[in-house]
Amino acid sequence: EHVSDDSNTEAVKYSELFRDSWLYHELHKVRNIRPSFKWGLFVGLAYSGLEEYIFRGKAPWTLRHRSPDYASLRKAQECRPIDYPKADGKLTFDRTSSVYLASISHDENQPVHLKLNNPELAISVNYREYASPETRYCPAGVYEIVDQAGEPHLQINAQNCVHCKTCDIKDPEQNINWVCPEGGSGPNYAEM
Repeated sequence: EHVSDDSNTEAVKYSELFRDSWLYHELHKVRNIRPSFKWGLFVGLAYSGLEEYIFRGKAPWTLRHRSPDYASLRKAQECRPIDYPKADGKLTFDRTSSVYLASISHDENQPVHLKLNNPELAISVNYREYASPETRYCPAGVYEIVDQAGEPHLQINAQNCVHCKTCDIKDPEQNINWVCPEGGSGPNYAEM
């Protein structure tokens, strides 16, 4: 039997199974906590207490965020670089060690599951305006800017991907398209 490579096919049954899972119920209880902080720290804390102790996650409404997550990203010129301390190997660890511990496995011949809708935007917008945020928000270091004949180029190391989908959600131009990789590939969460 021939199976087509249709990466846009939605797993319809997955949504139904997820809604019946313990994880959905646990996340549904706390759905209003983070959005309540749009009213400020003290109102957010007060509402969170009300949600947790009075409604117990069963409020008949759902608060929404003002805008999608990617829209909150500020341009590089508006921000100061953060000087993070080096990993100490006890409490904090470097990316390479953490990716190694995820026991990631991708078949060499499988199609790449991280695609750019418009490769030009990676440099013209992300690099020039946002200082390539994907190189910082990706926990596995999948994205890196390399020099290619004196010009910056976005290199995607998809084999390191831990399938967190942060890049798909946080990219300022929504240019990174994360598609589900072939079955069985990715982090080995059962062994972690």
